[in-house]
Amino acid sequence: MQNVHRWVKMPVWLPCLKMGVLALLPMLFLLACSSNNIEEDASLETYFTQHGVQGSFALLDNGRGSFTMHHLKRYKDSAYQPTATFNIVNALVGLQVGTIANERMTIPGNGQTRKYANGDSAATWNKTLSFDTAFSTNAIPYFQEIAKRTGKEKMQYWLDSLQYGNHQIGNSIDSFWMNNTLTITADEQLGLVKRLYFGQLPFDKTWQILIKKLMLKQSNANYQLAYINGEGILPNQQSTGWVLGWVEENKHPYFFVLNIEGNTHTALQNTGPEMVQGILSQLGFFKGKK
Repeated sequence: MQNVHRWVKMPVWLPCLKMGVLALLPMLFLLACSSNNIEEDASLETYFTQHGVQGSFALLDNGRGSFTMHHLKRYKDSAYQPTATFNIVNALVGLQVGTIANERMTIPGNGQTRKYANGDSAATWNKTLSFDTAFSTNAIPYFQEIAKRTGKEKMQYWLDSLQYGNHQIGNSIDSFWMNNTLTITADEQLGLVKRLYFGQLPFDKTWQILIKKLMLKQSNANYQLAYINGEGILPNQQSTGWVLGWVEENKHPYFFVLNIEGNTHTALQNTGPEMVQGILSQLGFFKGKK
């Protein structure tokens, strides 16, 4: 481990706010009552080098309020398109306003051949999908249709209420989260998933519980691992990828966010989850001893 790095501008007032007020405030998330809560771990650079990417990683130990970090400056200052991780918000808004009736609601495929950012086929997206399947497979056409049915006015209201990233929709209601119009920092992403986990977002608890269930990837006697990932293309034509969620052991949640950037031939939809698995294993997870 490296020496602790201090960020004197941490919003130390956030933990003291009531839940209802917190829901309407920006999601700056380096919160703690001590400036010594961030530890940058230089050994994590190995995972980025091995996969030929650059980026940031942060893990929040919720019980201690402490962070394990790689590339603090990128984590707190750099904003990128959320890509499919925006499905969390798109889904919650749709469920809240009635655009999505329930987890079984289907939308027919449009017959278009869709591909991941690296060119691989995403054949499952082109079929008639239920909401739960679309969420689990990050199906772009499904969530484009949801956004169109929700409409710009309602979507803008919720982006503003959540203080989500830069709040920008632009002129494309069906693609603003993946065309570099809407951008968000890793810090804000981490704040979003923590608030989702504790049911603190300004949506019905029923819908937050549903999204948590759909994010669950692994569950056994030792741990639960839940996340959402996504990939896209940046203005510089590099690929970008996200993985954000939580790992829970002994009823103790840890929240994480990974943001990576690589060349357009890198299959980041696979790389991100693989990196998270490796990093969490190195940090001692998946044994039920945390």
